Amino acid sequence: MVTPGGVRAGDTIGVEEEFHVVDAGTGDLEPAARRVLRGADAEPELHRSMVETATGVHTDLTGLRADLLQKRRSLVESAGRHGLAVVAAGSVPGSGGGPSRVYPDERYERMAQEYRQLVDEQQVAACQVQVGVPDKDLAVRITRRIREWLPALLALSVSSPYFAGQDTGYASYRTVVTSRWPTVGPPPDVDSDAEYQRVVQTLVESGVISDAGMVYFDARPSARYPTVEVRVADSCPRVDDAVLLAALSRGLVTVAAEEDAAGRPLPEAPQVLLRAATWRAARSGLSGHLVDPATRSALPAGARVDALMAHVRPALEARGDWEIAVDLLDDLRARGTSATRQRAVEDPVEVVQSLAKETAEGTEA
Repeated sequence: MVTPGGVRAGDTIGVEEEFHVVDAGTGDLEPAARRVLRGADAEPELHRSMVETATGVHTDLTGLRADLLQKRRSLVESAGRHGLAVVAAGSVPGSGGGPSRVYPDERYERMAQEYRQLVDEQQVAACQVQVGVPDKDLAVRITRRIREWLPALLALSVSSPYFAGQDTGYASYRTVVTSRWPTVGPPPDVDSDAEYQRVVQTLVESGVISDAGMVYFDARPSARYPTVEVRVADSCPRVDDAVLLAALSRGLVTVAAEEDAAGRPLPEAPQVLLRAATWRAARSGLSGHLVDPATRSALPAGARVDALMAHVRPALEARGDWEIAVDLLDDLRARGTSATRQRAVEDPVEVVQSLAKETAEGTEA
């Protein structure tokens, strides 16, 4: 769909990354966000041991990658001045190890009072991709069209095997932690902005959430921007994995918009299967099987990722992103997911130090 201004779904892209603040020597979480933020191009997050960055609006992957690196460089340098480090990963071994004070903000403090243990344990970090979609109704339908592919994106990003000092057995325990919130999971079965807003309004009026920003579906129309926000992925230690997620997310949105323009019916899949597919991806990442909600079958994770690449290939080729995405995916497959690499390290302190090193790669002046 092209608007009167000539803007198409998928023309613009941006990424928000969440980071843990840790002691550079011990790997422990540090409630030092305020110190780090004084000299960094970043914003606070829910906990005092977390910060968030947001790129500008981009039209190409090269500019997006440079922006991501600049934001990381700002954080790495600021943290280093205080003997600290930052880690882009779904969790660190110290996540969930005990109560943590929220960042001093009225909204966060209200959430802490209302949601108690959920907030205490929300010491996890995500990578969120914003893809431009200028039409609100189209944005809602796109979330319906892409939701069956979101578990594959999660499987590529898994980086949170450790939580509360132990190996959880999951590749993305962040997914399990966040799944306990009342508005997390696959996008709902609505097909217009009016229907979507009624759902959000009901959630707010019932007291389940306090504002539209607390709608945490795996993909959602942004409450602030003319975008579809893909929020299923763990935060990525390696910046190139974040770029790959951005490329594939934009490809999914672009293909979905083209299907919508062609009058293709919205795909149907039971919510229980969509949730099961997300759980399966969180459990084993690329190491096991993934679920295809459309065919209601399980298949090797690699085959599901290959199907995703085939699905988005026309959109990526049209924007000149195909070869970049293939190279980035080949690199990820060759070294394994972050969850796999972390388990190869084993020692909790060394795990955090290796994650901090990966997070900082490419940020040297």
